[in-house]
Amino acid sequence: MVERNTGKPLCGLEVKLTALPDNSTKKFEEDRYSCEIVVRPPTICFLACSICNHYNTPSGRNRLKSLLDSVPQINHWEEIGDVAPHYSKIEAAILRVSSDMYRHQTPLIIQPIWKTVGGKMRLADDCLDVFVWSNLATIQMCCGEDRVSVSGISRFQRAIIWIYRMLFDYAIYGQFDYVRIIKNHSYNNANDKAFALNGARSYRYLACNELTHPRIGKDEIRNIILGGGQNLLSPERRFDAVIVNSPDLFD
Repeated sequence: MVERNTGKPLCGLEVKLTALPDNSTKKFEEDRYSCEIVVRPPTICFLACSICNHYNTPSGRNRLKSLLDSVPQINHWEEIGDVAPHYSKIEAAILRVSSDMYRHQTPLIIQPIWKTVGGKMRLADDCLDVFVWSNLATIQMCCGEDRVSVSGISRFQRAIIWIYRMLFDYAIYGQFDYVRIIKNHSYNNANDKAFALNGARSYRYLACNELTHPRIGKDEIRNIILGGGQNLLSPERRFDAVIVNSPDLFD
């Protein structure tokens, strides 16, 4: 899809509503609270497409190929034993692409947060805010902390491998087969999600005053949900349940 007047490609943004604190941080001091974020395989496809769009000319594809070319030839990408020994070079290649285009990163994920009192089903007084992850920031979620093993590939490492395969295929052929790459490169992990980053791990990226004290107070919810909309919510959903069970918000 492109903008009608300029022909510029439009960007779809994925919205992930997350609770603050999550289970991994709810027992910490308030200034150490953070959120879990779950990334699904389609997000990895959107991420790769956003990078391909930056290299969408013949010279751009050649540049992308040169940035990825440091990885030795791997004949059996579906085999852990063939891929794991080269993982460090695969990750380094993806980080090299990130460095090359960091001034042109684009938003990918919108993460609204809703804060409760110590993880209980009760909204904090300052309870709503939003964070935005760029395509390159999402790559950073996966990098640097998992130890490389010749006998296993973590979900984080697998996501980096997926990105590498998508970008390399695009650089060579001008396209990539997202479904095939996800299906054939599971590395003994289920494909229901690409990876999940719990609050203890996401804190270093999100830490700021707005995480400890979100900018929108719960008294503003009555100005956000209008016309009795709270009565149409589904209380089996966690955030909806908090709203439904807090009728005083609308008094």
